[in-house]
Amino acid sequence: MRAPDFVEIEVARRPGELITYNHAALVSALGGKDPACVAVETDGLSRALITAYRKPPLENLRYARPEDLVMDSEGFITVGRHHDGTAARMRLYEPGSGAQRGAMFGTTGAGKSRALQLVLAAEKRSRIVSWLSDLKGGQSVPEARGQVDWRATTELEAMLMLRAGLCLVMHRTERYAKFGRSYFVVGDPDPLVNIRIDEANRLLQEGSPFRDEAAFLIKEIGRLGRSVGVGISIAAQAGHIEELGGSDTLRAMLKEGDVVLLRWSSNMMAALVSDGLLPLGTDLVPIPRRSGPPVLRSRFERTGNLVPGTSTAGQAYLLGSPRPTALMRFFRVGSPVPVNGLDPAIVDLYGPGEPARLEAASLDLVGPAYAARGGPITLHDMAAAHAVAEGLEAAGVDPQSTAYLAGPHLAPPGQEPAPTGGPTLDPTAPGAGLMPPPSKGKGAPSTRSRILAALADGPLNKHDLQAKINADGGRQVRNIAPTLSEMKSHGELEQPERGLWALPAAPSDD
Repeated sequence: MRAPDFVEIEVARRPGELITYNHAALVSALGGKDPACVAVETDGLSRALITAYRKPPLENLRYARPEDLVMDSEGFITVGRHHDGTAARMRLYEPGSGAQRGAMFGTTGAGKSRALQLVLAAEKRSRIVSWLSDLKGGQSVPEARGQVDWRATTELEAMLMLRAGLCLVMHRTERYAKFGRSYFVVGDPDPLVNIRIDEANRLLQEGSPFRDEAAFLIKEIGRLGRSVGVGISIAAQAGHIEELGGSDTLRAMLKEGDVVLLRWSSNMMAALVSDGLLPLGTDLVPIPRRSGPPVLRSRFERTGNLVPGTSTAGQAYLLGSPRPTALMRFFRVGSPVPVNGLDPAIVDLYGPGEPARLEAASLDLVGPAYAARGGPITLHDMAAAHAVAEGLEAAGVDPQSTAYLAGPHLAPPGQEPAPTGGPTLDPTAPGAGLMPPPSKGKGAPSTRSRILAALADGPLNKHDLQAKINADGGRQVRNIAPTLSEMKSHGELEQPERGLWALPAAPSDD
């Protein structure tokens, strides 16, 4: 990129003052017309770099190449370019520490599925064992079929995968302890394993029968798997941790991991800040749905292109990288035009040959569930999952935490499993002793209904309201602010005065 094609300006505020800005106002002040031509990168404190480009810098990025996707000695792959042309890299492994954990957030059409394909192709080319749950029925990344070690397409099989994943972590921990290893080395003796759950909100959202168990398993794998080479990552449209299991441990795990933020919804940024995934006061240049200058079109004008600009799919921020506020874009993936069936360009990106497989030393422990992977869920698989749950307890996981790991459809040996039409809370049903407490399962009151009940006796401030909700015997809620704002926007709540929340006043008969 030649210097005349851009101008870079460094700005700073006085000590004690933070940099804040309005991107649209900044573009206007610089005399620009296209917001995509102005990039801003801040240090989160008092300094910023403003770069104004003649043309949108990320508009015509090249396609991914096989050499981009081979992990280097430091555990990095190259996934795209930053706005200034430098390589945008993601870490799959950290030498001396181990596997990575993280998340990918983005709204519909933001490019999440293609970015995930890029990472999965890199894992295959780097001989990493990939376990993938595509909870859109296999539609999000269909080309991954046969290219990963384990591909699940249902919520139930995803739970089998997570149970087997934690069992693998405990088994490796026990083996490594015996030969005095406190960290993980790729291939010595085991391969790196990455578990990825796409559309994870389907498992973790409020009302899911798997919510509590899935949140527990993900956070335990994230907490314990790093030093034994088992990583965990989720991808979802949801931007708030309360929609992803509501776990403080899960929140902390993601804060320390690699978080990718593609185009977000209007309320996602505030949620990421409140969850601690972005520092307070951090500003990111918004990613529009399409690039190009805004167009004002007269109602009397009926000529010209009605859809200005080009798609911004794939533009993102790598929040866990050294440059979290630098806009980047993932390399292009797939054919330039839609194709019927599997995209041959994406299949080629994975490369030839079989994917890396799990080590033989762990097959005895996760073997039954692992051997049945990718097929229809049978009663034999259910018994295998029960054996996995027993194996976890035998490996030293707290029985109080794993009392329900076998899941809602499983039964102890010698008993018939519960009907597969859905989970049951009937204490006399087969396998009922393996269920979560009733207050945690499907049918538990939602945060919204608990707020309405708590305000039935009169207005409360947010602090007292949250304390009252958390004292009602239901699941603990860490942050009610997003729910309050949403309920207010729908007319379900009002604020009679600053700081107070109340039910809407009944209409007057006068």
